[in-house]
Amino acid sequence: MEMNDYQELARRTAIYPAEHGLMYTVLGLTNESGELAGKLKKMYRDDNGILTTERRDSLIDELGDVLWYAAMVARELDVALADVACINIGKLESRRIKNTLKGDGDDR
Repeated sequence: MEMNDYQELARRTAIYPAEHGLMYTVLGLTNESGELAGKLKKMYRDDNGILTTERRDSLIDELGDVLWYAAMVARELDVALADVACINIGKLESRRIKNTLKGDGDDR
């Protein structure tokens, strides 16, 4: 599936207050990212760090929710998800060329 096709299909399931769309989707993205992290944490707590089939399926499910919210944040910003991906790869490739992938800060 193409990213922009996903974004359009995901939009069909978006039910949230339009007047607070950006806030709602960014907070949802943060929440779902936390749920993904929580599932990973429990893998170490409950499964001795072993990625079981059930845990993998659970992580994939949460990752899908992260993707949905990322697509909706992009929609609220009036940008195609594929464009976000291209911009991000361009940024990362520039950092790779400048050998600044390591470290922190936005302007590397």
